[in-house]
Amino acid sequence: MFRVQAVPTPLHAPGEPAARRRTSRHDRGRYSVYALGMVAVGVVALGFAWSAGQVTAAFVIPEFWLMAALALLADARTFIAIGRHGKPVIVCPSLCYTFAILLCWDLGPALLVQAAAVAVVAWRMRYGWLRAAAMAGRIAIATTAAYGALVLCDPDPFDSIGAAEASRDVFGVLLAVVFWLVAYQALRMFGAWLWNGRRPVPQDWHSPPTYETLFIAALLLLSPVLALAAHVSAAFVPLVFVPLLAVERMARLSAERDRMARQDPLTDLANRTGLQAAFAALRGDDQDDPPIAMLLLDLNRFKYVNDALGHEVGDRLLVAVARRLHDAVPPGATAARLGGDEFAVIACVPGGPAEAEALAADICGLMATPVMLEGLQVDISGSIGIAVSPEHGTDFATVMRHADVAMYQAKHRGHPVAMYAPEDDHNSPERLALLTDFRGALDAAGGQISLHYQPQVDLTTNRVVGVEALLRWQHPVLGAVPPRELLRIAEHTPVMRMITNRVIDEVVAQAAQWYAAGLNLRASLNVSIRDLHGEEVSSRLTAQLAAYRVPAELIQVEITESALTADPAQLTATIERLTAAGVAISLDDFGTGYSSLQHLRRLPLAEIKIDRSFVAGIAHDADDAVIVRSTVELARALGLRVVAEGVENHYTAKLLAEAGCGLAQGWLYARPMPGDEVMAWLTHHAAATPAIGAV
Repeated sequence: MFRVQAVPTPLHAPGEPAARRRTSRHDRGRYSVYALGMVAVGVVALGFAWSAGQVTAAFVIPEFWLMAALALLADARTFIAIGRHGKPVIVCPSLCYTFAILLCWDLGPALLVQAAAVAVVAWRMRYGWLRAAAMAGRIAIATTAAYGALVLCDPDPFDSIGAAEASRDVFGVLLAVVFWLVAYQALRMFGAWLWNGRRPVPQDWHSPPTYETLFIAALLLLSPVLALAAHVSAAFVPLVFVPLLAVERMARLSAERDRMARQDPLTDLANRTGLQAAFAALRGDDQDDPPIAMLLLDLNRFKYVNDALGHEVGDRLLVAVARRLHDAVPPGATAARLGGDEFAVIACVPGGPAEAEALAADICGLMATPVMLEGLQVDISGSIGIAVSPEHGTDFATVMRHADVAMYQAKHRGHPVAMYAPEDDHNSPERLALLTDFRGALDAAGGQISLHYQPQVDLTTNRVVGVEALLRWQHPVLGAVPPRELLRIAEHTPVMRMITNRVIDEVVAQAAQWYAAGLNLRASLNVSIRDLHGEEVSSRLTAQLAAYRVPAELIQVEITESALTADPAQLTATIERLTAAGVAISLDDFGTGYSSLQHLRRLPLAEIKIDRSFVAGIAHDADDAVIVRSTVELARALGLRVVAEGVENHYTAKLLAEAGCGLAQGWLYARPMPGDEVMAWLTHHAAATPAIGAV
């Protein structure tokens, strides 16, 4: 059964590669040869030392047996350090004693005691013979390399006389430590390369040393102190346990700190850092690696639980969700809590997106069972967004952002699960770059951004009674950018306010030009939901009307139907300020939102615009025809003007007129045009109105 942990990979000895991939028989065979080869080298070194009499000579020395016993005792309490990507590794305290034995009694005794210590570690950690052999061989070869450095420098840490000899001995010990670490790391990387099927093993030699390397170096550098203590008196040898325990304590605290940095304290799942480490551990450089799925889960209506039952009960619900994720994810996967009621899962999915969706369905199934809290059955449901690497990105940040996009799409559509789709990503880097370009175009004095105006025609008299201002942007590289695309990405950014201010200024200025020329056209401009939260729109509009001396009835503000549900109180206050200034309010895209009819009764609206999706179907869809006629009758009963958008043929215009619709707007009459072309177009129109027409 998979156990959710703060770290994504199991414990392994120094140099043991994490078993994140299934190794083939050939890979395992090569690794077996590697392990046995290193053991053979160690045996040869031990045989050489034995033949030289090093081992038997040490057997008669009491200090040797004391340090050998302490080495075995120390490895009965091995401690954990932190390797690359947060992977825990085992550090053997016996290294301190065996290196001291190397300094005091040469290579043979050190190899013999170290082999016995590795056997203790292998028994305690339940290692298989292959892992134990590889570990013993690596340490034996590293110790032999260190002995070679000692032979070259001929150090004598006990009988040195004078500063020159002492300096030589210190240099020899430091060189032996360096030889040990370099040989060990090289063998470790080579073993990892073989274990991973000869795939490249990432290693950044420019990065700072890992905790593991620092701890091993600390153990080796304690060895000269232990050797000197043994030379003075055997009674001093056990005292070295104190600094050794300090090193061990430092290692444990570092491991605990790293674990806490990667673990959520409430649920014991991984946190964002731990999830990133899990992704890094699974993401290989080989194209044959299986895809990785990122599932982002956000609970629905969790706030209601907190508000109704309290935050303590809400925390218990989060713990229950964490346990269910523990039961749902497959072996090798990592579950995480990112904060609040947001969870995530990283898992290998050899079956690609289909397998990821199946995993998401399993999670949803486990979440369907209510949780008992405070004697109440609390239903759990969530929205899950899925992104699959490398199809949806290769780095952690990109994959998580795409999963987040998919999760919000699931919430928006009311679906439990959604797979990432590029067309749903309204904040991709490309679109954000587009927003940056637009901001620059707003600040520039060039003609990239302009307003075009589309006439609104009285269906009864054919007179033009107004125009709607529409934003246009001609990108220097991309050409004409669709306004909906631009407004979608700018809606929740400060750029939206800049757009609104630009539209207000230009529309009022254009209306002033027409008014000075004797043409009284009602100009409608659109404002976003964000612009309705505050007094800036009404203040700026009234200020511009006063500055240009334009009658307020020549300007109309259009708001979308979805704005009515955003913040009714704030919306009502803004609309009342505008109507008090004499500016009419039009409800745009009527029929596509979720507004209540009470808004039509309570808000001081002057006009509603029937969305083009209903107008286009009036000629061939009976349901659309009924909706249009009912809307017209409702508006007329409330004393509101009705404008039909998207009128493209005479038959549709005829049906609208028969239904009682007053105004029409669409390509049948004119496409949107620059403001300076409107007057020329009006001279060719059948009956240009000299004043605001009464409808």
